[in-house]
Amino acid sequence: MAQQKRVTLDDVWPHLEEGLTQVLTNLNEGFEKKRWMTLYTDVYNYCTTSRPQNTSRTGKGNIAGANFAGEDLYLRLNEFLTKYMKNLLKVAETRMDDSLLNYYKKEWDRYTTAMKYIEHLFAYLNRHWIRREADDGKKEVYEVYVLALFIWRQTLFTPLKSRLTNALLALIEKERNGEQIDTTLVQGVVNGYVMIGLNKDKPRDHTLDVYKQFFEEQFLSATEVYYTAESSQFISVNSVSDYMKKVVTRLDEELKRVTDYLHPDTQKELIAKCDRVLIDKHRDTIWAEFKNLLEDDKLEDLGRMYQLLSRIERGLEPLKEILEKHVQDKGTDAVQSVVKTAITNPKIYVETVLKVHKKYNDLVNTAFRGDSGFVAALDKACRRFINDNAVTKLAKSSSKSPELLAKYCDMLLKKSPKNPEEQETTRILDDVMLVFKYIEDKDVFQTFYSKMLAKRLIHSTSASEYLEGQMISRLKQNCGYEYTSKLARMFNDMSLSRELQERFKNSLGSKDVAVDFSVLVLATGSWPLQPPSTNFLIPKELQQCEQLFSKFYSNEHSGRKLNWLHQFSKGEVKTRYTTSNRAGYTFQCSTYQMGVLLAFNDEDTLTMEQIQIATQLTDNSLKMTLMALVKTNALTIPGRQVKAKEKEDDDDDEKFDITKSTSFSLNTKFKSKRMRVQLNIQIRAAQQKESQSTHKLVEEDRKLQIQAAIVRIMKMRKTSKHGNLMSEVISQLQNRFKPKVSVIKKCIDILIEKEYLERVEGQKDQYSYVA
Repeated sequence: MAQQKRVTLDDVWPHLEEGLTQVLTNLNEGFEKKRWMTLYTDVYNYCTTSRPQNTSRTGKGNIAGANFAGEDLYLRLNEFLTKYMKNLLKVAETRMDDSLLNYYKKEWDRYTTAMKYIEHLFAYLNRHWIRREADDGKKEVYEVYVLALFIWRQTLFTPLKSRLTNALLALIEKERNGEQIDTTLVQGVVNGYVMIGLNKDKPRDHTLDVYKQFFEEQFLSATEVYYTAESSQFISVNSVSDYMKKVVTRLDEELKRVTDYLHPDTQKELIAKCDRVLIDKHRDTIWAEFKNLLEDDKLEDLGRMYQLLSRIERGLEPLKEILEKHVQDKGTDAVQSVVKTAITNPKIYVETVLKVHKKYNDLVNTAFRGDSGFVAALDKACRRFINDNAVTKLAKSSSKSPELLAKYCDMLLKKSPKNPEEQETTRILDDVMLVFKYIEDKDVFQTFYSKMLAKRLIHSTSASEYLEGQMISRLKQNCGYEYTSKLARMFNDMSLSRELQERFKNSLGSKDVAVDFSVLVLATGSWPLQPPSTNFLIPKELQQCEQLFSKFYSNEHSGRKLNWLHQFSKGEVKTRYTTSNRAGYTFQCSTYQMGVLLAFNDEDTLTMEQIQIATQLTDNSLKMTLMALVKTNALTIPGRQVKAKEKEDDDDDEKFDITKSTSFSLNTKFKSKRMRVQLNIQIRAAQQKESQSTHKLVEEDRKLQIQAAIVRIMKMRKTSKHGNLMSEVISQLQNRFKPKVSVIKKCIDILIEKEYLERVEGQKDQYSYVA
C-alpha cells in the first residue's frame, strides 16, 4: 500500500496567507468558490497529516487514535493576525476623535465579518486539534474566532482604549448639548467593548468586564459632572416648574440613549446617578415650591413633582405633611366662608365639605396616582376640618357635623319636587358616605338619622324604599350589622303594621266609624321615639277611633300595652268657613294642631287659656302649636296679620308675645293657591329644642356604652391599671365616638358605686372586677 504524502505547513501557508489577506481586506470584492474550496482543502490536508511521535510542542507525544497536526498552523495564524492588528494600530494612531472612532468601527466591522468566514476555513482545526487541546486542559488555546477577538483586544484595543473612550464621551456630550451625532457610530464602537469582554475559562461567553472598566465607569463619572454643572446653573435662573420639565426631558433622553447605543445593563446605574444629581441634590428647592403649586392648582407640575420625587428615598415624605396641612386649612377656610348659613343649612354645609374633598381627592388620584401615603394625608386633613371647624365652634359642639350630615340625608330621602332623580340621588349618597367616613361621632349621626328615618316612615314621606335600603346598606357596610340592626327592624315593623291595619279594618265589619284613620304599632326597643312631654286630651271627634283600635289590639295581643304617641301623629281637617273658597281647604296638620282647630267648632274666638283647658297641652307645647298656626295664617291674633312669606323668616319666632289672655280667631279670609295646605311647619325654637334633646340623649347613651365597655374589659382582665383601662375603653369605642377621659373617669366611679368594680387596696390606680 502506498504511504500518504505528508503535507507540511510550508506547502499550504503561502496560499492560505494570500487568501486570508484577501478576506480581511477585500471581502466585498467577492471570493471564488473554487479558490475557497482549495483553501479549505489545504487546511484539511494539513490537519489530517499524521505526525511522527514525540514531535508535539506540548510534549505529550502520541495518544490513542489519529494524531492530528494543527499546532504550527494555529501559531502561524496567531502571528498573522497579530501582524495585521499592528498595521491597523499604526494607522489608528494617526487618527483623533471622530476620525479615530470611524476608523475603529469600520475596521472592527470588516474584521469581525471576515473572521466569521475565516473560522469556516479553519473549521477542521477547530473541531479536532483545538478541541483536543482544550479537552486536555491546555490554557489559552481558543477557537479561531475567539482567538481573533483576543488578538484585537490585546494588540489594537488596549493601546487605544483611553483615546477611544474619551472620543466616545466627547461625542455623547455633544448630543447632550443638542448637536446631532451618528448614534450608529457610538453603538458600533460600544458594542465592540462588549464583544471583546471574553471569559478565559469559558471563551464563548462574553462578560461586561471590558465595557464596565474602560467605558461605563468613565461614562457615569462624566454624566455626574455634566448634570451637576447644568442643573445648578439652570435652576438658579429658571423656575422650579421649568427645572422639573427639564429633568423629565433629560431622564427620557438618557433612557433613549441606553436604547440607542448603550448596553441595557447600564440603565440602572445611569438613571440612579441622574436621580441623585438632578433630583436628590435639589430636593430642598423642589420641596419649597410644593405649597405654591398647591395654592395655584398646578396639577401638571404637581404630577411632575410627584413623578420625580418618588424616584428618591423619602422624597415624598415632606409633601404628604404639606398636603395634609394645606387641605386642612382650605377645608377650614371653606367652612368659615359659609358658617352663618351652613350652621342651619345642611345642604350648604355638606356640599362645601364635599367640594373641598372632591378637589383634593381628584388631585391625589391624578397628580399623585392614588399613592397610599397621600390618600392617608388627605384622610387625616378631612377628618380634622370636618370634626373641628367654624360651624362646630359656633355650635360649641364637635357633634354638629354628624347632625348636619344626618339632616342632609333626610333632605335627600324625603319626598320633594326639588330632589334629583333616583340615580343621581344614589350617587350623592355615595358622596355622603365619604363625609361619613371622616365623622368621629358616628353615634350622633346614628341617633339623628334614626329619628329622621322614623319620621319619614311614620309620615310616609320617604322618596323611595329603594333609596332608604341603599343608605342602610352603605351604613351597614361601613359600620357593621349592629349599627343598622334597629333601622332594619323599623322597616319590619312598618310591614307588620300594614298587616295589622288590614285585620283591624276587617274586624270593624259594618260598624260606622266617623273618621277614616290608620294606626302604626311600633316596637319600643327598635324606634327612637320618646314618650310625649305633654298631656293631651284627644278631641271627641277622634276618641271613638282610638277606643276601637285599643280594644282590637287587646284582643289580638293580651298583655301588651299601647302607648299613644300623639306628638308624631297627623291628620287632615276640612274648612267650611273660608270666604275665598266656598269648597273649603284641606288642612294637613299635627294631632295637636287638630285638637286646637277642632276647639273652634264651638267658638269663633278663644284665648290661650281656653284652648289649654280644651287640649290639656302644656304651656310650651301649646305655644309652639299656636305659633305654627298663626305663621301659616290658619289662626289670627287680633291686631296682627302674618303673611305667608313670613313662614321662612327664622327670626319671626321672637316676634310672638303669647300669654294666657291672648285671643285667637279662625282666619275666615284664609287664601291659598293650593286646596291642600300644610300647616305642620317646623318652628325654629322647636327644632332647637329637639336638637338639644337628641344631643342629651346621645350623651346619656354614651355613658351606658362606656360603662358596658368597662365591664366587658374588667370581666376579661379581672384586674387592670387605670391607664390601661382608659386606653382599652377608648380603643373599643373609637369607631363609634371618641370618649372623653373625664366621662370615662365618672363612669368608673359609677361602676364602683354599683359594686361592679373596686379599688385594690395598697395599689395606686388599680381596679379589680367584682363578680
